[in-house]
Amino acid sequence: MPVHRRASTRKLCALAAALAVSAVASASLAASAQAVPGKFWGVVPQAQPTLEQLQRLRRGGVDSVRIPVVWPLVQASPGGTFDWSGVDKQVEDITLAGIEVLPFLSGAPEWAVPSVFVPGSHGLAKAPRNLPASGAAASGWSAFVSAAVARYGPDGTFWSEHPALPAQPIRTWQIWNEENFKYFVVRPNPAEYGRLLKLSFSAIRAVDPGAQLVLGGLFARPREATFKARPRQAYFATDFLDKLYRTTPGVKSKFAGVALHPYTSEYQQLIPDIEEFRAVLQRHHDVGKGLWITELGWSSLPRAGHDAFAKGPTGQVTQLKGAFRLFTRSQAKWRLKRIYWFSVDDQPNACNFCNGTGLFKAGFVPKKSWFAYVRFAGGRP
Repeated sequence: MPVHRRASTRKLCALAAALAVSAVASASLAASAQAVPGKFWGVVPQAQPTLEQLQRLRRGGVDSVRIPVVWPLVQASPGGTFDWSGVDKQVEDITLAGIEVLPFLSGAPEWAVPSVFVPGSHGLAKAPRNLPASGAAASGWSAFVSAAVARYGPDGTFWSEHPALPAQPIRTWQIWNEENFKYFVVRPNPAEYGRLLKLSFSAIRAVDPGAQLVLGGLFARPREATFKARPRQAYFATDFLDKLYRTTPGVKSKFAGVALHPYTSEYQQLIPDIEEFRAVLQRHHDVGKGLWITELGWSSLPRAGHDAFAKGPTGQVTQLKGAFRLFTRSQAKWRLKRIYWFSVDDQPNACNFCNGTGLFKAGFVPKKSWFAYVRFAGGRP
């Protein structure tokens, strides 16, 4: 009996210690969720979520959903009417779920900018040859951007047509996506992007003087940036941002935040990627700008071949936790404003790791990574 009592006492002590550690860990995560700025935790869906799925994301702590607003899908012909029906449905459901919308404006219809095959894609992918930053394409882009703000900004027609919705006008607009990488513009050009940014600023502010612009998310280290091909197929994010400042006089006043897509094989690489990116801001005396991580993720698929993003289900959780700890710990130093996990759902054949990067698998079944995300975001799964 005395032996059993001592064993029971040891077990109780061990249990109490474990509960204490768990309580401290939970308190730490809750504190980190509260310590970051509002609307900090975001996601990027690959397929349009249902209202029920969006409501689950909101319960889990998701503050913001990043969606594409694609010009060729909205305006089929030059001077034609704008068809917002697809975007309307997304904005309606996201708003009903109590989540903020972050749109990124991108794309160009064939009648404005020719699409060409992406080098190295073996004829499987096309992208605009260049950005719609000059001539008739620039006029068309400006009209599209103005119409988007008039639709979803303050006093926008979308809100007047949906009086039952709680009005959440969009006040922040992201301009393009990975403009330093061939898959989104075949001939990346920092000076051309600077012109597009100025056009977008004028068009947006003409409709909503209080709106803010965020740069398109720059892919941190595309392999093609090392190629000697001409014209260039990609730039490192740091080089592109540096050249944007150098080639676009007055550009500082045109955007409120910079954005990065720091896809890495291991979360530890985030530290040099982000600090080198912020060093560019410092060199150009623009350190006050906030940093938005508008895509970040790893795949839950098992490691196969040279796919460094495939980590398996447990490895995906390890990378998410490591990255999110870095973000919460370094939020003030890096001036982090938002974090968007890519993605909500798995999507086969969309990219080399898109079929495993979701927080949910087919049937909206949660993965281990969803439960890890929720703990950081302070929600419930």
